Amino acid sequence: MTEAAGAARPGGGLDVDRCIQQLTGCQPILEAEVRQICELAKEVLTGEQNVQPVRCPVTICGDVHGQFHDLMELFRIGGFPPDTNYLFLGDYVDRGYFSVECVSLLFCFKVRFRERITVLRGNHESRQITQIYGFYDECMRKYSSPTVWTNLTDLFDYLPLTALVDNKVFTQHGGLSPNIETLDDVRRIDRIQEVPHEGPMCDLLWSDPDERMGWGVSPRGAGYTFGQDISERFNQNNGLTLIARAHQLIMEGFNWCHDQQVVTIFSAPNYCYRCANQAAIMEIDETMGYTFVQFDPAPRRGEPSIGKPPVDYFL
Repeated sequence: MTEAAGAARPGGGLDVDRCIQQLTGCQPILEAEVRQICELAKEVLTGEQNVQPVRCPVTICGDVHGQFHDLMELFRIGGFPPDTNYLFLGDYVDRGYFSVECVSLLFCFKVRFRERITVLRGNHESRQITQIYGFYDECMRKYSSPTVWTNLTDLFDYLPLTALVDNKVFTQHGGLSPNIETLDDVRRIDRIQEVPHEGPMCDLLWSDPDERMGWGVSPRGAGYTFGQDISERFNQNNGLTLIARAHQLIMEGFNWCHDQQVVTIFSAPNYCYRCANQAAIMEIDETMGYTFVQFDPAPRRGEPSIGKPPVDYFL
């Protein structure tokens, strides 16, 4: 499949390549252009599944959280689309100062190179969460209107919940659910909605692995904690070798747990511009071999002083 075919340039003459060029310079595109990108991306995402198939080779990325210059560092290290295939695990917005640019760029890439990049939903791709942790306020500052926030959060409803890399690596933002025993259970979810406060869709975006066995109450107030016994059973029942997820701050950028049944990937270095953590991406090659590439923050530049940082919650 050619890139031209994968990114047919529909949409009222919108020059997606020009939008990408502008956004890679950390310059927001026009409100009308955001609306067009959202319409085009919705057409693409409507055709994707709750368990979206992904082929190797692919580079898996964790949380980004509006840290635009660090996203550019990620692309400098891993390669820019379409030269590298990407699978992003959610949380593109909130916390950082450039959520608008980050999420607009990723959706432009999705429209332009739809076969080369898979973009999953995180717990922050939500109307409620983005009104608390910074994305809504950023949209109002940059566009003096809630329209861009509305367009983008409406589009978030169409993002796939999980992806399956070569039928062996199951990926999602958060974790497992007591209401999900098989991949077909995920496929049956009606995802076109705001993230619910409970239930299987919520759990996929909010749950965390834990040292304790079995299911536990999550300190986040949503989702569950799940033990090694849960991970092993799920992987065995579904013919999987690994669960790859994001959602948790990891000081080294990635962390194995549950006897290497689960790996967490976090791709926002120096999270919230103060946590001093490294970031990482997971590169999976054509033979399902994998390499973790760690990276440090990009040089700080152009980050505005906007008063107090967004509200904290459980990191």
